[in-house]
Amino acid sequence: MNGTNLFKIALRALANNKLRAFLTMLGIIIGVASVIAMLAIGQGSKRSIQQQISEMGSNMIMIHPGAEMRGGVRQDASSMQTLKLENYEQLRDECMYLSAISPNVSSSGQLIAGANNYPSSVSGVSRDYLTIRQLSVESGEMFTDDDIRTAAKVCVIGKTIVDNLFPDGSDPIGRVIRCNKIPLRVVGVLKSKGYNSMGMDQDDVVLAPYTTVMKRLLAQTYLGGVFASALTEDMTDQAVDEITTLLRRAHKLKETDEDDFTIRTQQELSSMMNSTTDLMTTLLGCVAGISLVVGGIGIMNIMYVSVTERTREIGLRMSVGARGVDILSQFLIEAILISITGGLIGVLTGCGASLLIRQLAHWPIFIQPWSVLLSFIVCTFTGVFFGWYPAKKAADLDPIEALRYE
Repeated sequence: MNGTNLFKIALRALANNKLRAFLTMLGIIIGVASVIAMLAIGQGSKRSIQQQISEMGSNMIMIHPGAEMRGGVRQDASSMQTLKLENYEQLRDECMYLSAISPNVSSSGQLIAGANNYPSSVSGVSRDYLTIRQLSVESGEMFTDDDIRTAAKVCVIGKTIVDNLFPDGSDPIGRVIRCNKIPLRVVGVLKSKGYNSMGMDQDDVVLAPYTTVMKRLLAQTYLGGVFASALTEDMTDQAVDEITTLLRRAHKLKETDEDDFTIRTQQELSSMMNSTTDLMTTLLGCVAGISLVVGGIGIMNIMYVSVTERTREIGLRMSVGARGVDILSQFLIEAILISITGGLIGVLTGCGASLLIRQLAHWPIFIQPWSVLLSFIVCTFTGVFFGWYPAKKAADLDPIEALRYE
């Protein structure tokens, strides 16, 4: 019996039991659709996080004072004074792997403009800070190097500050806001960036020359931290090693001494978030994959029923010359047709469900071709695996006993 005839017989058998065949496919359809949708949600979340981290500066390096131990108690790192302006200037002049670097000092307080006030903080930075954090001035201009040199009372503000201090929609450029009784003239407004992946408002920002914050707001000589940007993301590790070497030398630390500073990179944050999203994606995929197994068990169950119902038909075919391999192929083709058809419908359903989730729930969705292909291959394998044993049982039937079956 050739393959074409076996295929026609299998199609005829499925056509005679359309509802039963569809209900059997339903497990495969739900399984494939679930796997595709869950992986699309997981991959979409991962890409969204990567994009947001990239917007924050994927090659950004953050240097903070180290937390010191005193009497067995670890001190707050923000109160340490191990980073000085000289350290920033040395890193700026000597580091070969940095494209931009900015000191950072911060002063919290109530911002006041006329009758409006808003609790926030003023960050003292250099002009390179915009490059490092991938910020841009939407209106007005950034403060100048002369403003830094003279500790000018100027600032650049974000959209959140504008909305809270100037709710009437007036132009904030040239207006004065006060922080801790120190007046700061607004010279620029930053382009809005919204919230990042950690839920932090990136528009709640006031940038001023670091000299202004250090001298006029805080009256301190040490830095709260240093932000830098490596030449490329691949050179981040070399830049960290270079910074570590220069700072240890500047702080006169011995080989046995621990660093009195802490260096963090966006790559650390990125790999941590990626590992978390990968774990969640795997978990979602495994949960959805259970549906495929259930669908495979459904195929096995229905094929068992089909073999039992058609025992006399099997005996009749064998009596007129059908071999065991023909009977095996016939029932195996039926199982594969159910799984492949269910897989195709499942792929379309999964892709449609993913797009529907994006439209209705506004979740980040990304359908990867490999997830579709993997789901289809798995469902085909499921059909062969779970359809093999019932088909083998049909092929091993004794023709005489099959003809006697009632």
